[in-house]
Amino acid sequence: MYNYEYLYDFTCNFFSKMGCSPDDSHLIADVFLAAELRGISSHGMIRIKDYYQLWKANRINVKPNIRVVHETPSTAVVDGDGAVGMVAASRSMEIALQKASGTGSGWVSTRGSNHFGIAGYYAMMALKHDMIGMTMTNANPLVTPTFSVSPMMGTNPIAVAIPAGKQPPFVADFATTPIARGKLAVAEKKGETVSYGFVQDKNGNPSNDPAILKSGGSMLTLGGDYEHGSHKGFCLSAIVDIFCAVFSGANFGPYVPPSVAYLPVLDKKVGEGTGHFFGAMRIDAFQPANVFKDRMDEWITTFRAAKPAAGREKVIIPGDPEREMEFRLRKEGIPLIPAVAKDLNEIAEEMGIEFTVII
Repeated sequence: MYNYEYLYDFTCNFFSKMGCSPDDSHLIADVFLAAELRGISSHGMIRIKDYYQLWKANRINVKPNIRVVHETPSTAVVDGDGAVGMVAASRSMEIALQKASGTGSGWVSTRGSNHFGIAGYYAMMALKHDMIGMTMTNANPLVTPTFSVSPMMGTNPIAVAIPAGKQPPFVADFATTPIARGKLAVAEKKGETVSYGFVQDKNGNPSNDPAILKSGGSMLTLGGDYEHGSHKGFCLSAIVDIFCAVFSGANFGPYVPPSVAYLPVLDKKVGEGTGHFFGAMRIDAFQPANVFKDRMDEWITTFRAAKPAAGREKVIIPGDPEREMEFRLRKEGIPLIPAVAKDLNEIAEEMGIEFTVII
């Protein structure tokens, strides 16, 4: 097990070595370690290798000029100038919150960014302001539309965070695919297979190989196949792509620049970088905040009281598993897959910093 502070300091040092400012390095580490603590290791330390490869390929700008290029009182388009995704995303969500504080709601679409970690981190930035937060991003083109074998979309997650009163906040953070791409990478590192319905080979045949993407395979949209609603997953993924990229002027669909080494970078571009979308809504733009939070408490306790199915202990409210995981890992430490720790050790040696592999 790794101590939180050790991994946090390593991540700060790593991005500082890349050339990021101290503030940006701390922010990036916050997001990486939030993923680990919340049990979303697919977006945690395992991704540092991807960022390292992007940096070596000169595809990350560590000194970006992040700026608003179009705005109204309640909306904005932000250009991330090739920044590490966490930096562009945090600034964009801050702008959405600022606009919401003045007009009741704020909406920001961002272009010229990169992979930004867990979407829930940015949605949750709204909670302390008595606002509802929303975040989306497009991603590596590894996902096929229903009835296709052509990878055209990303896992395109959606996150929504809603404050409550005495109850913990409602936090939904999910991909529009049955499994996140990073979880395939985790399964591959562990030498495990995945369930059928997550991926297919290059000919469209069902597969349980988490490495199938490296040999021309693809991921399926939420639902897996048409009979189980994959067309609805396609709709969700398409909405994310349009809000994130068509609104902002980022690359959409198959033109999103990949953040994994096994996908080629296409010569054709239809925009700038990866795209995100952020929203913030002031609760008191609809009703007094204390009234809303009391009603959210009642909503949550009502659903908690639902009778669990056979073999299940309780009904889970979105955000429960992540919060419980964070409480446990802060006490026990954060586990890393041996193959991930080995990658970090090798990268650290190349960067001239230290990383200790704990067996």
